[in-house]
Amino acid sequence: MTATAREHERTAADDEPILAVEDLAVEFATADGLVKAVNGVSFSVRAGETLAIVGESGSGKSVTAQAVMGLLQSPPARISSGSIRLKGRDLLAMSRHQHRAMCGDHVAMVFQDALAALNPVYSVGWQLSEALVARGRMSRREARARAVELLDLVKVPNAKQRVKEYPHQFSGGMRQRVMIAMALALEPEVLIADEPTTALDVTVQAQIMRLLAEIQAERDMGMVLITHDLGVVADVADSVTVMYAGRAVEQASALDAFAQPAHPYTQALLRSIPRLDRKGQELEVIGGRPPELTNIPPGCPFHPRCRHARDICGEGEPPPVLEPAPGRTVACHFAEEVMADVER
Repeated sequence: MTATAREHERTAADDEPILAVEDLAVEFATADGLVKAVNGVSFSVRAGETLAIVGESGSGKSVTAQAVMGLLQSPPARISSGSIRLKGRDLLAMSRHQHRAMCGDHVAMVFQDALAALNPVYSVGWQLSEALVARGRMSRREARARAVELLDLVKVPNAKQRVKEYPHQFSGGMRQRVMIAMALALEPEVLIADEPTTALDVTVQAQIMRLLAEIQAERDMGMVLITHDLGVVADVADSVTVMYAGRAVEQASALDAFAQPAHPYTQALLRSIPRLDRKGQELEVIGGRPPELTNIPPGCPFHPRCRHARDICGEGEPPPVLEPAPGRTVACHFAEEVMADVER
């Protein structure tokens, strides 16, 4: 094989997504009816790429991540359709044990509530080393030394001493660093960060996001960032998936989504961000409230709150997914009109 052919093969392999989710649907059986938490979501992540999944609380962001990781409790949860491919292998075609093992080797997750995710009765060092020991990669002594290295990696001061301490002895920001260290222990190729800066002050948020960006660059990891903070998205994301009522209503590069949103919901989210050039002006809000997922309205689920809504928006099935420009998709009958409405 020539050098040119090898380079072409390497480039083609690099362009393949590590994680690809296609038409994923997740339902929960409850006493109040069937909750359609995720309805046909698709996205992909490549090495070194950051995908941000954004939307209001209850839009299906975290359920999507839990489905990828095999963390949904069934019953009541059920994945009713779709595929989740990790390195070309469909996780949903595997047994639960195989699914979890595959994710454990290639994907890791940072949870939004570090204090709840960490076990209060075990030291941080024990929890960091447990995955390494359980998977037979290291002895307990080797894993303990690796735990110190991991705390050093995420810039926890005095790691040799702090590895002996318990979660309650760490501040919120330091606990989040411990969660990141734990996620990195098995050297994943994709990191899912679910609201990693929730409940942290602005300075600590910036430190955590900078840390994630540095580690991602060093390891060429793909990252899925689940957040409602569009300021964070603007700083770190390559592409954006906007979710509403369990659906991906818009997907685009971060630059396109911020410069010219194609869905009214994306536009409304951007209008609600505080801006320095609007000092003293009243902050815009999105009127109404998200729909009950047991009773999603016909047509576009956003139409009761939408400034662009017409009669067709509340009729029949949700609007088809369109491609108003190369590299972006949107589920809106009037995407071109929305894109033309650039006033913020």
